[in-house]
Amino acid sequence: MDDQTRIELEAAAFRGLVAHLQKRKDVQNIDIMNLAGFCRNCLSKWYMAAASERGEDVSYDDAREIVYGMSYDDWKANHQAPASDEQKRKFEETKPLHAEISGHST
Repeated sequence: MDDQTRIELEAAAFRGLVAHLQKRKDVQNIDIMNLAGFCRNCLSKWYMAAASERGEDVSYDDAREIVYGMSYDDWKANHQAPASDEQKRKFEETKPLHAEISGHST
């Protein structure tokens, strides 16, 4: 497989993941983070970092809007539930497994 095809397939897979997460507004970031070690915010940070590596200026807010499909403030107001004590405990317990770019790794 040539590099251009690989890049296009990777981009398509990213778009598919983002579309799925936008559809699944019922799934809380903390639950994704606790299970998989990354969440919508991590995807946003990876997007922002990739843009920066290529000399593009994409703010964190802009990157989150791309991933969430709306502003983060709108997402929080309409779809984010308060984290339970159990979710918070699990979050702290799994921190060593969180994505490095997320800022949660130890």
